[in-house]
Amino acid sequence: MNAATAGRAETYYARRAALGPVDPRATAPGPSPATTNAGCGPAAEFGAPVTGPAGRELAAAVAELLEPGPFLALGNGDAETNNVLVRAGGDPDARLIDFEFAGYGHALHDAVPLHLPGPGWLTVAAPGPAAEYRRALARGVPEAEDDRRYGLGLAAACLWYALVRVERLPALAARPPGDDSRAQLVSILEAAAGVAHGALPHLAGWARRTAELLRRRWPDADRDLGALPPYTPRRH
Repeated sequence: MNAATAGRAETYYARRAALGPVDPRATAPGPSPATTNAGCGPAAEFGAPVTGPAGRELAAAVAELLEPGPFLALGNGDAETNNVLVRAGGDPDARLIDFEFAGYGHALHDAVPLHLPGPGWLTVAAPGPAAEYRRALARGVPEAEDDRRYGLGLAAACLWYALVRVERLPALAARPPGDDSRAQLVSILEAAAGVAHGALPHLAGWARRTAELLRRRWPDADRDLGALPPYTPRRH
């Protein structure tokens, strides 16, 4: 879908406008000018401010997501595994659903769920689907074959997702010990750091240090997440 819709934003929004007023910036997945410091306040309150080189890399990540260039494509906005319908028996004919957050933005927002756990999961390990996504994207966006450009876009999208989840820190701190959402946030931060360490090393280092801080503060979240099978469900 990202490959097929790249470069066609004008056609999309012309059709949207025929149904009523639409603000392309407001419907785009990812950061907006008003949300470029997502998660920074709660992180600072927990002793993990995004400052110095990490702060400068955050600005670069936001700039990449706001101005995606050739990676501008129609995204689902919520492409988690629970929004993909598959048939029994391994039939490859799948259906992506739940488009209420769809809009034109950086295509690699849709790749984040292949690297980071979403709302329903504690871990994600999907190198096969992640590689296939990149190959499929390159059919419509040749720049996806450029390791530097793809790496920066993916790092920015993954770290942005992690920062948005960090906004929930005060709520998670108020939950009882053993709540899986705490370990999930640790997993998100560590997975984002793993994706981004080459392209945004200082911001990735911040994510890793924040995960270590939370492991110390929340002993119940100090778990060996690497020992869990891929897509281990989070208990609600």
